[in-house]
Amino acid sequence: MWSDEFKSAAGAKVQPDPRVWTYDTGHDGFGNHELEHYCAWGSNAAPCSTADPSAYVSDGYLHIEARQVAPGVYTSARLKTQGLFSFQYGRFEVRARVPEAQGLWPAAWLLGNNIATVRWPACGEMDVLERVNAAKAPDWNEGSIHGIGFTGDTGLGTVAHFQAGQTAAEWHIYGMIWKKGSVAYYIDDAAHPYVTYTTANVSGLPGAVWPFDDGQASFILLNLAIGGDWPGAPAANTPFSAEMLVDYVRVYTN
Repeated sequence: MWSDEFKSAAGAKVQPDPRVWTYDTGHDGFGNHELEHYCAWGSNAAPCSTADPSAYVSDGYLHIEARQVAPGVYTSARLKTQGLFSFQYGRFEVRARVPEAQGLWPAAWLLGNNIATVRWPACGEMDVLERVNAAKAPDWNEGSIHGIGFTGDTGLGTVAHFQAGQTAAEWHIYGMIWKKGSVAYYIDDAAHPYVTYTTANVSGLPGAVWPFDDGQASFILLNLAIGGDWPGAPAANTPFSAEMLVDYVRVYTN
């Protein structure tokens, strides 16, 4: 139905398609006391730099780079399709390779278009790719959904472990199948979701409201956060720069 394949000439760093991607910017902690300054393409407002963009397309990939530009000062990027592209229902995939080190938090997720009017969490949140810190054995990814009555400790999240020997630092397809009344997540194999959430999962939670069938579409976010309450601050051996690579983002009809 739609995709961004991040095609570009070899070597050059070019702007992510401005017809599709805009940015969250700044250093307000984003509700989690995070440490990064999110930088938009073309921003030269310190500590951002046009010479070293935090998000760019090169060699056929979207690059999101986390840098430590001074002691305790970090830059990164949070791209979003808000106001430019959104969808309701379908199969969403992102093929990505993410960094694994203390204090790093790569993510691919969705928020409801009505966030500007009803705010979070009433708009609904679907987390397709989300993991923190160094690799574990077995390594993992978490797929979650959030809405009124199921956030934080009461959120609905499931950890999926990779096959033995695999890590999130390798290429994987992170997918979501969104249908009326259900949200399912998979890694690499759409025929075998590792979890399916339905309206029944929230029916027993006090005050919970399933937000994903209210008629509004959702937009896509891709980001690499640094520090905060979760996952904690970077360690002395956390490598910078660290890079999240995205090969493609695709949306299929169910």
